[in-house]
Amino acid sequence: MTASASNTKYYLKLTITLLVIAAIVALCLGLVNSITKDPIAQHKAQTARNAMSQVLAADSYSEVSFTDDTGTVQAVYQAGQAGYVVDLIVSGSQDLIELMVGVDNQGAVTGVSIVDHAETSGLGANCVKESFRNQFIGATGGLAVNKDGGTIDALTGATITSRAVTRAVNNAVACVQGLL
Repeated sequence: MTASASNTKYYLKLTITLLVIAAIVALCLGLVNSITKDPIAQHKAQTARNAMSQVLAADSYSEVSFTDDTGTVQAVYQAGQAGYVVDLIVSGSQDLIELMVGVDNQGAVTGVSIVDHAETSGLGANCVKESFRNQFIGATGGLAVNKDGGTIDALTGATITSRAVTRAVNNAVACVQGLL
């Protein structure tokens, strides 16, 4: 047997071994995905329900059609007779930020809840703190962070995140004003 035939046999054996390992790993990943898909979806739905009740309490939430020119509004829910809850996704400094904003029937913000984010721990991740989120309550739009001449105190070291949340709140108010 020549050296070339020996090398070919070695590479063929190595390739088949790697393919078998890859197939087993893919099968395991598919199995884990099928097992965890429903619990993950249920958890996300419960998190969304909790966020909705946190920003504007109501007996029921029903999805309504809406107009959004910003591309950030994912869904709008009528919160009984109290107003609307707007589900938004905006770009933060590290990744997307998903949040719910409650807006009453007068067009004022009733609450902001950060549903999901991947912002930097200790900086942008502080957007979940009540002291930051409460700044938006009662606002009717036209908000800006203090570095841009507005009244919202930006998070220290996280101006991009602060601007993103502020933009989302403005977009939520504008969207609901289009419904009122």
